[in-house]
Amino acid sequence: MYTHDSSSEDTYDTAQERNRKRRQARNKKKRTRQRQLKIVLSVAVFTLTLTAAAGWQILKQQTDVWQDLSKEATTLLPLEQQQKNQRKKDRAASKPKKASLTPEEITLPEQRTDTTADDEKEVAHITSVSDEWNLILVNPWNTLPKNYEVSLMPLENGQSIDSRCYVELQEMLAACRADGLQPLICSSYRTQEMQEALFQERIDELKAQGYSEKDADTKAATSVARPGTSEHQLGLALDIVDKTQQMLDYTQEYTMVQQWLIANSWKYGFILRYPNDKSELTGIIYEPWHYRFVGKEVAEEIHTRNICFEEYLEGLKKER
Repeated sequence: MYTHDSSSEDTYDTAQERNRKRRQARNKKKRTRQRQLKIVLSVAVFTLTLTAAAGWQILKQQTDVWQDLSKEATTLLPLEQQQKNQRKKDRAASKPKKASLTPEEITLPEQRTDTTADDEKEVAHITSVSDEWNLILVNPWNTLPKNYEVSLMPLENGQSIDSRCYVELQEMLAACRADGLQPLICSSYRTQEMQEALFQERIDELKAQGYSEKDADTKAATSVARPGTSEHQLGLALDIVDKTQQMLDYTQEYTMVQQWLIANSWKYGFILRYPNDKSELTGIIYEPWHYRFVGKEVAEEIHTRNICFEEYLEGLKKER
């Protein structure tokens, strides 16, 4: 006969209840951990968001400050530097375009009207008025004296100059270098053969640009002296450039070396031989690198009066 054991059933129910409670407890803990993890992640994301936002704001503020400082620095630039920057912009804007311009239509800033041709303004070109070695006039209308001889003194870079102005030249270059600059002599005394070669080279360049033989010959004379009319053949002229910028064009004027020479060369007997706006008298374009020895007294007068060598000689002629 089967007998129901109530004690065994109670034991089984109790075990089932305990397991159910354990599962509930585990699930509760699991849900609690998940909520905690969500809270931690939310806080972390919120913190990162705030940090990023703050960083962006700081970066923006720094950028704004930098822009303000840049604007302020620009306004504090020396007037001379601002003017130099403006001149650079003006030159860049005025450079001729390479479109369909013919050579005759292109006029670079350093070029001047051809003064070797018929002069429409009827400028009176003077002739040589002095036989003194330091005042000999050589230009498109006054050729090198016949049987002219020069005693040369060698310089660096294979250059040479008339020995009578060697000391003054060395003093000028030494003073320029003492101020931290780097003057470089790129041309000095030239023989007749050297001048002929340079003049022909310029003619060939112009012909390659489209000029006729006649026009090339005429235009070449405005930037390269015709053989026999170059001061370099006297041994008294030098082309001096800044070692950091050796281009022979109008930009040479803005180098530190040229600024120094323009202001001080007269103290050593040298003059800027072909100044700006004097081409009708000199016959040569503006050359802010070409210096000529004339002696200290003459150089001081030319510098003080702001005239060119031809104008000085014209005054000398009137005094006689």
